[in-house]
Amino acid sequence: MDQRLSGQVAIVTGAGQGIGKAVALRLAGEGANIVVAEIRRETAEGTARQVQSLGHRALAHPLDVAQPAEIQSLVDHAVAQFGRIDVLVNAAGIAQTQSFLELTEEDWDRVVDTNLKGTVFCMQAVGRQLIRQIPPEVVARGRADHSYGKIVNFSSISGRRGRSVQMAYAASKAAIISATQSAALAFSPYNINVNAVCPGVVPTPMWEQIDRDRSRLMGAQPGEALKAFIEKVPLLRAGTPEDVAGAVAFLCSPDADYITGQTLNVDGGFEMD
Repeated sequence: MDQRLSGQVAIVTGAGQGIGKAVALRLAGEGANIVVAEIRRETAEGTARQVQSLGHRALAHPLDVAQPAEIQSLVDHAVAQFGRIDVLVNAAGIAQTQSFLELTEEDWDRVVDTNLKGTVFCMQAVGRQLIRQIPPEVVARGRADHSYGKIVNFSSISGRRGRSVQMAYAASKAAIISATQSAALAFSPYNINVNAVCPGVVPTPMWEQIDRDRSRLMGAQPGEALKAFIEKVPLLRAGTPEDVAGAVAFLCSPDADYITGQTLNVDGGFEMD
C-alpha cells in the first residue's frame, strides 16, 4: 500500500467499530499514526492494538463528541503524545429510526448533538491546532503554499434527501454537508482542506439497528429493510467499510490537495443528484 500519509498524525472519531475502525486501519496502512477517539474505552483500545500491529503508533482516547470540553481534552492529549495533528476524520455518529410524529425533543438533541455538534466542535478544536502549526512566515504573508491539514466529515445518503422515519438523523447529516462547506471557506486562507463523504448502505452495527427498526415499522422480518435498500443500489451490492475507508484515505492524502468543500457519495450509485 502507498505510504501517502507517512509520519502524519490522524484523529479518527468513532474508530472503535464499523466504518470508523476501517478508516483508522486504512490510514495506518498508508503510514499514519492514529488517535483512536471512541466513546467506549475497550473498543478504542482494541482498534489501537490493531494499528500498532501494523507498525504504527496509536493512542486510544475515550471521547463523547457531544461534549466540547472532552473534544479539547482529546486535542491536548494528541498533541502531548505526538507533537502535532495532521488529519481529522469525524466518523462518530448515531442513528435513530422512528415515526416523525413520535420524535421527542430528547431524541432530537441526542442525535443532533452527537452527529452535528460533535462534528462542528471537533473541526473547530482541531482547526485551531492545525493553524497553530503553520509557520509564522506563512501566516504573515496570508497565503499558504501547500495543504496544512485535512478534515473529512461523515454525512450520509440520508443527508441528501428527507427520511420520514429518520428525521433527526437525516437533518443532522444534511447540516454536516453545509457545515463542511462553511469550514472549508473558513480554513481556506490556511490551505486546510475540508471535505465530507456520504456512505450508502454499509452493513455495520449501526445499519443492523437501522434494519431492525425499519423492518419493525414496515411490519417485516429483520433483514427485509436492508434487502430493500440494496435492491435500489445500481452496483447491486451493499458497500463495505473498506469501500468508504478508501475514499476517506484519498481525501486525506496529497492527491486531494486541490479539493475542498466537497461531499463525495460512496454509495454504489444510490444517489446521483
